[in-house]
Amino acid sequence: MPPFGALFTVRLDPVALVAVVLAVGLYLAGVARARALGRSWPPMRTLLFLLFGAGVYVVITQGFPGAYSSVLRYAFVTRLVVLVALVPALVVLGRPVALARAATGPVGTARVDRLIGSRLARTLGNLVVAPLVPLAVFVLLLTPISGWLRVSPLGEALVDTVAPAAGLVVAIPLAEPLVPSSGLAIVAEFMISFAELVADAIPAILMRLSTTVIDGMTHVAINAPHWAPHPLRDQQLAGDLLWCIAEGVDVPAVVLLFVRWLRSDRREAQHFDELSDEEYEALSAQHLRGG
Repeated sequence: MPPFGALFTVRLDPVALVAVVLAVGLYLAGVARARALGRSWPPMRTLLFLLFGAGVYVVITQGFPGAYSSVLRYAFVTRLVVLVALVPALVVLGRPVALARAATGPVGTARVDRLIGSRLARTLGNLVVAPLVPLAVFVLLLTPISGWLRVSPLGEALVDTVAPAAGLVVAIPLAEPLVPSSGLAIVAEFMISFAELVADAIPAILMRLSTTVIDGMTHVAINAPHWAPHPLRDQQLAGDLLWCIAEGVDVPAVVLLFVRWLRSDRREAQHFDELSDEEYEALSAQHLRGG
């Protein structure tokens, strides 16, 4: 295991710095634009975006995981999993879609609504489909591609940018849907999401049980620090971390699904309460006829 001091290693990653500066700049420009239009924006959302979304991104890319991901598999896995699964979940706490609506006029708001309400966004915002995106990324760890992503400057840049972007494509429509789901659809999502909790663990278990170094990058161990574990042990630690982090990130998705189910049940109950006796009898008769 790394010495205590190594955990505070800082390494500047230019691509990640440019990405986070652009993201923060766009967000703050949106807040300023919304206020210029006379629309209030809660400071807490800005704080959540800056502290948790952008802050965690900076820590992961500029700190220990970013500094040692090229020579330590468990550092690379931590970096990849956090960027594709955790950072997007933290970014949406700042409600970027709601900010985009508040910072634009009617035409811009309509464009945002069309994008979030599109068939693709609704598909990706489905909790049956959403976990498949990080799962596909995790499967890459079982191929030599993961070794290239780990040691190549281009691969590192792709991890810094494409991984969180892929997570955001799923997290944004999931967290800020335009079309509410029915209670029956949410129950179906609930059942399938538990099966996907098990599926997410499969890549981690295979990494943990493998008796060979999967990515084939054993030669990079010569550049590893003296306290680095053997490449196979490094891979086993990476599997352990992948399992823990991936399952931990899945739990908020299940909680979110439960909250959506409660809201859907409350919304449907309110709808029935607002029906008149005649409307309720007509609806019951239509149901009995199979309509």
